[in-house]
This record gives sequence, C-alpha cells and structure tokens, in this order.
Amino acid sequence: MTPPARRDGTPDRGKDKPFFISYAKPAKKQNVTPEELRSPHPLEDKWWEDGDDSSDEGKQSRAGASVRLQKALAQAGVASRRHAEVMIEQGRVEVNGKIITQQGTRVNPAVDVIRVDGSRINVNEEHEYFVFNKPRGVHSTMNDELDRTSVGSYVAERTASGQRLFHVGRLDADTEGLLLLTNDGELANRLTHPKYRVSKTYLATVLGEVKPALVRTLKEGIELDDGPAQADYVQIVDVHNGQSLLRIELHEGRKHIVRRMLKAAGYPVQRLVRTKVHTVQLGDMKPGSMRALNSAELASLYKVVEM
Repeated sequence: MTPPARRDGTPDRGKDKPFFISYAKPAKKQNVTPEELRSPHPLEDKWWEDGDDSSDEGKQSRAGASVRLQKALAQAGVASRRHAEVMIEQGRVEVNGKIITQQGTRVNPAVDVIRVDGSRINVNEEHEYFVFNKPRGVHSTMNDELDRTSVGSYVAERTASGQRLFHVGRLDADTEGLLLLTNDGELANRLTHPKYRVSKTYLATVLGEVKPALVRTLKEGIELDDGPAQADYVQIVDVHNGQSLLRIELHEGRKHIVRRMLKAAGYPVQRLVRTKVHTVQLGDMKPGSMRALNSAELASLYKVVEM
C-alpha cells in the first residue's frame, strides 16, 4: 500500500533507495488573468529560479511558459524539489518518452507528457478531474434545454466562475452513480472509445429471483436488437423477497446496455447504480456529491487509455 502523501515529499533515504510519489494535490495558483492564460509570455529566468518564489508574480502559473522539470514535479505534488532532483538523477523521470537525467531541463506543463517510474503525472494545472455521484432523475447534460435537473445544475457555481467541465459518457436519467467530469478532452474521448475497452461496474436490482444459469447466459452473450452483448463479470449478490441484486462488469458503451441485457434475459431492472469506472470507485459518496480524482486514480486512467 502506498504510504500517506506528504507535502514535502518522502524522507531522503539515500541515493540507492526509492522515493514514494506523494499524492498530495498542490494548491491552485491564484490571480491569473484571462489575458495571461491566452497569451504566452517571454521567458524570464528570474521567474523560474529555484530560490524564493514568494512574490505574487512568482506564484502565478503562466500557460505556454516553461519551468524547470524539478519545479513542475514539485508543483504537481510528486515530491519536494530536492527529492525531484534525486529522482531525475536516478533516471526515474521521462519527458515525452525520453528519460531525463540533466538537472534544470525545462518543460511546458501544458504540452509535455511527464512520467515518474512509468506512471504519468498531471502537471497541467488547467486540467480538472472529478467523480460525481449522479442521483436518480438527474439528466446527463451540462445544460438541459427543457430546464430539467441536470449534471450542470450541480456544478453551476463552478461553470459560472469560468470553469469548463463536461461529463465523460452518459448515464440515463433513471440510472444513478459514478460519472466522471473533466475539461481534458483527450482523456474523455479515449475513455469512451471502444478501442480501449474501459470497464464499468454496476449494481442492478432486478425483478425476480435470479438462478445461477443467468450468470453463464450474460457472460456467454445475449442477443439484442442491435447485436449481441456480453458481460465480463457477473455475481449474484443477494436474492430476497422476489428481487435479486447483481454485480455486473462490462466494457460495452451502448445505450441502456445493462437494462436491455437483463430485460432480454427476463429480469427487468428496478434500480441501477454505476459503482466503478476502471479503478475509480464511488465508495461511500452521497448522491449529488463530487470529489477530485487522486493521483493514483488519474494515473490508472491515463494508463488504460495509453496516454
């Protein structure tokens, strides 16, 4: 198990012993004007010196500007700058597929892909990633034309302040549970592309007392009006009083796929909750609540879609 995250990185255990990546999320930069975000600024070495950054200018993040690699890692919460320098020296850091060992190498956090020990690190402070527990009856849209309650209703304060978010995939209005929200278009597109076979897990309450034969039927495949569909994993969790609770995992993304499979098998769905997308879990989040993805979850999503 990864030890608890530390803001200052892990203790220096010597050159030959590894450091653990800190999953602590750094504070957001403040006081950046829209004009500064739109226009690259000339590089001024005094801005990015590894010394005192206590001035207001030193605390600003400027899109398009380069920073030293060790500073980018520190700002991403990986480790302190000193520990980041040791990681670079040990050859544990790569930029755009190339291992970097030279101290002071500059990177562009908005463009460059940085990995530590093979895991991608989010150094682009403009990208946001959230888990939202969508309640039943809420529509998967950011702006509903019929003025119905939507996902956008729950993030209206964020979007009003200029934060652009969109949902990754959809859940129908009657389905509850995990919905990813982000402003990272590339990751969102890959997560929904059938090529990457990203798994989703559901808890389905169905009408009728399920027999074990249903597990085999769903895993072998069941014929629907738009072609066959099959589950990757099926578990009968409980059978009681004329209803059954099933856990179903599949990578299909067709509309209403779980409901249609179970209806075709003779067990209409009474309640459906998505509990997991790849390794990201809903856990004990309350309906309507939202949380940021941690670094381990984000790295796992990057990996499954080959980013």
